[in-house]
Amino acid sequence: MPPTSALSRDHAVLVFDGDCGFCTSAVNWLERALPAMPATTPYQWAELDDLGLTAEEAAERVWLVARDARGDLHQYGGHLAVSVVLRHQPALGWRFLGILLDTPPFSLAAAAGYGLVARYRYLLPGGTPACRAGRPE
Repeated sequence: MPPTSALSRDHAVLVFDGDCGFCTSAVNWLERALPAMPATTPYQWAELDDLGLTAEEAAERVWLVARDARGDLHQYGGHLAVSVVLRHQPALGWRFLGILLDTPPFSLAAAAGYGLVARYRYLLPGGTPACRAGRPE
């Protein structure tokens, strides 16, 4: 089975902050760049209870929520969500990058990098004051 099968648009969703211009731009870029993308939805429109997420969790980071063949729910947040999406691409280069993001010591750098981007996303291209909402300084 090809690696893309596990991220079927019917069984997986990438949940992001739809009020954040940077987040929306990043998800739009991923949808254009990657041939095997799960469904995407802003957390503000999602049924968070069905996804096992709280609004606070969803505002804090991107989430990939998927159901396996048995119907079990799996949640991956932050850099791990990106890692899983990349690991399910048909191109070897994307899959390799996805594996690196989840392999120490690279995973430590990926987690720290993701944390910095999430914290300061309002300063990045496409960022708006809404990207900063609810964030402690």
